[in-house]
Amino acid sequence: MIELKDVEKSFGDKTIIKGVSMKLDAGKCNLIIGSSGSGKTVLTKCIVGLFTPEKGEILFEGRDIVSMEKNDRKELRQQIGMLFQGSALFDSMTVEQNIMFPLDMFSKLTNAEKHKRVDEVLARVNLEDAHKKYPSEISGGMKKRVGIARAIVLNPKYLFCDEPNSGLDPQTSLLIDKLIKEITVEYNMTTIVITHDMNSVMEIGDHIIYMYEGHKQWEGSNKEIIYSKDEKLNNFIFASEFLQDAKKMRMEENEAKNQTQ
Repeated sequence: MIELKDVEKSFGDKTIIKGVSMKLDAGKCNLIIGSSGSGKTVLTKCIVGLFTPEKGEILFEGRDIVSMEKNDRKELRQQIGMLFQGSALFDSMTVEQNIMFPLDMFSKLTNAEKHKRVDEVLARVNLEDAHKKYPSEISGGMKKRVGIARAIVLNPKYLFCDEPNSGLDPQTSLLIDKLIKEITVEYNMTTIVITHDMNSVMEIGDHIIYMYEGHKQWEGSNKEIIYSKDEKLNNFIFASEFLQDAKKMRMEENEAKNQTQ
């Protein structure tokens, strides 16, 4: 679990994160959503220790990364897996070499043990035959799965995913969402997903935080978001007339159901 307590972050005289508190539980997909400039990316960088907030605590299982000693922070970061927006694979390396890179950097495993671990995570993302392929030889969806395999190869406790469905077609996006959800539950990881994809919100949003102008505007689950009366959230989620009509219809159905009970 990760817990934030009254976190604030500024650049110069401009406050970007304004007193944000939240709990991000293990075994759940915690989604952070919001429009560009809402503060979600800065908040995420504070959580992983890339930015230091001026105020507040960021607790990993009760340990504050903000006040943590340098060596302890380095150790903690090795428990964090990252899935980057563009997958961030090395073009000159094969799939196998890309996934092995964190093992070479941070583990003391033997070469045989590293290869075994690579085999395990590639099997987990259903890419058993992709070891010797280069990123240019695989599809966008496969690159995302390689990125996930690399993110979990060190058995992290925490998984951060930055726009995991960026550039993917709807069907492939659903497959990536399903994989992230399965891995989160299977390994009981604390997973944080930064996304604009409303399909992801509805499919895997166990816990959703909506950021607005630097503060936490709304918090709830994918089952609750459809019935939210928060005007700012609704304007963000249901931006089109089609989605507004769908929400209205769902709420009317829910009211009718409650009246008959």
